[in-house]
Amino acid sequence: MVLTRPVAALRGALGFLSRIPVGRTDRDWEAFRRTPAAMPAVGYAIGALVSLPVVAAALVPVRVPPLTVGVAFAAWLSIVTGITHLDGVADLGDAAVVHGDAERRRAVLKDSALGVGGTVALALVVAGLVAAGAAVTGVAARSLGDAVALVVLAEVGAKAATAALVCVGDAPHEGLGSALTAASGPRALAGVALVTAPAALGARAGLSSGGAGVVAAALTAAVVVAALAFAWARSRLGGVSGDVLGATNELARVVGLHAGVIAWTLS
Repeated sequence: MVLTRPVAALRGALGFLSRIPVGRTDRDWEAFRRTPAAMPAVGYAIGALVSLPVVAAALVPVRVPPLTVGVAFAAWLSIVTGITHLDGVADLGDAAVVHGDAERRRAVLKDSALGVGGTVALALVVAGLVAAGAAVTGVAARSLGDAVALVVLAEVGAKAATAALVCVGDAPHEGLGSALTAASGPRALAGVALVTAPAALGARAGLSSGGAGVVAAALTAAVVVAALAFAWARSRLGGVSGDVLGATNELARVVGLHAGVIAWTLS
């Protein structure tokens, strides 16, 4: 019984954050929503899985153009994780450009129609993923291990950023956001940090170039995204909704990847 809840929470996290067929049940979902640390915990496996296009391109006997790898990376990421969280990016993009108060913006979040703001936000995130995949390919040309470490680190950081909002945020209305935020509090941040620490320590020790700087850049990027998302959501929406959580995951991943690659290149 001691191990039942953590295992169920991990299954629930994989079912929520990816399309990996783990057979999620209501019990898994309940364990997951009460365990924010499960998000960065499954980030290790998801990160390793989404790095496969970069690994494959590095191992094939012919040179694959980095941009092609970048497109494959973005496409494969969508297959592995689904596009549900991108819906949060689109909704927040529309809400960010609408005129009105918090109630008006929340109404826009519930509107299934895609507006100009959402279109631009989606385009920027997808383009950012393609560019990040191409940039990581350049890292793989010099060190495949470093490239995989960067992808995993960015994925764990993105999940930690999302989990942090779950711990400190309050939802403005009933829904996915309230189901997650109501079950946890700031004390759960300790568990999130504890689960994230191995990614930071492992990357710092294992990277062949600029370990400490790369880790600092990638994780700082995730923290900054989380802080900005939290501040914006509280002032513009009245709290952290499910769309905010999904968008934070996507934005923190993209920003973390670019920050990590830049730091690696400069080291």
